[in-house]
Amino acid sequence: MSLLKLILSGLIGYLLGCIPSGLLISRYYGRMDIRKTGSGNSGTTNVLRTLGWLPSIMTLVGDCLKGVLAALIGKWIGGQYGMLIGGFASVLGHDFPVFLRFKGGKGIATSLGVTIVICPPVAPCLLAIVLVLVPLTHYMTAGTLIATLCYPVLMRLFMPDGADRTWYMIFSVALMALSFFCHRANISRILHGKENRLDFGRIGKLSDKHFQLFKNRIKKH
Repeated sequence: MSLLKLILSGLIGYLLGCIPSGLLISRYYGRMDIRKTGSGNSGTTNVLRTLGWLPSIMTLVGDCLKGVLAALIGKWIGGQYGMLIGGFASVLGHDFPVFLRFKGGKGIATSLGVTIVICPPVAPCLLAIVLVLVPLTHYMTAGTLIATLCYPVLMRLFMPDGADRTWYMIFSVALMALSFFCHRANISRILHGKENRLDFGRIGKLSDKHFQLFKNRIKKH
């Protein structure tokens, strides 16, 4: 295991994670800085609350792709250890992007992208947990944190053959801890009954409104 290769994997992963998908999409689609509205977060959930379904899905895909690329490049450079370090670094880059004064998202979509590469069977399990719990509770935080809690267990169950079990478990627990750290304000609001619920009716109306504005702007050009 070459230290230089691991450092390079981490550096590339971090820089990929710093790409502000939500900010770029909100500026292009909604002509706004997503950090100046809603929760001030540049991740998928704030884009969903502010601009609707289409840009939030685009943000989800963009953030997920960062994790996929970081893990794949890390694997190419440094094998499974480069893959894990590059993947984790991409989540760090998303959460604390140097070009945005270290104010980014919560890392859930980027973590999903990394997981697609390092342990593919775990990714649909995590998605299933979120897709079941969020509509039931109307809290995005509930779905993401329960999925995060399950992450090390699922990683242990579906760990690929030939994987370094110690490193994989360290990675999964570290990613879980990072997610809880980034959600600490949400957890506090849930405990005090102040966390905002997802209003799917309002989100649908916002989706129609902003899509129409976007479509009209495209027609003018």
